[in-house]
Amino acid sequence: MKVEEFRDVVASWHADEITDGDVVQAAGELVVAGVDGPAVSTLAGASLQHAQEEMPPLLGDALGELGLEHHEHGTEGGRTEALRLMARRTLAEEMSPRELARWVRRKLGSSLPEAEKLAYMDGAYRTLDYRPGLSEADVDFQVMAEVRRLTS
Repeated sequence: MKVEEFRDVVASWHADEITDGDVVQAAGELVVAGVDGPAVSTLAGASLQHAQEEMPPLLGDALGELGLEHHEHGTEGGRTEALRLMARRTLAEEMSPRELARWVRRKLGSSLPEAEKLAYMDGAYRTLDYRPGLSEADVDFQVMAEVRRLTS
């Protein structure tokens, strides 16, 4: 595992797509790959059975050791990291622009400033039948412009 992949694991955790135990296992994969230090090794050694209690307080030091930003779970910063992960997945064509817009509306709504335009785009997709002159390709184009902004 590479540091960038671990960053994405943590962003997936912020998106509530994976568990605390998954983050601990990913830290173990970092150590096996030779990307280790005291904080990463401590995180990798956390109990999977008690990961929900043990992982969060260890994560900040491990991320700092790796040169990555740390955000508490459920904070705006953490949700922004989750949004950027999903934008990277869209850019890599792992999900469609429409799927991204739907995910943003369902997971983030418009409460996150970085997500407002994408949440709005989900509504644009859902009302295409009532908006002559606007095509799915037009909305895809707008979503991808946001994706590029988020990933630059």
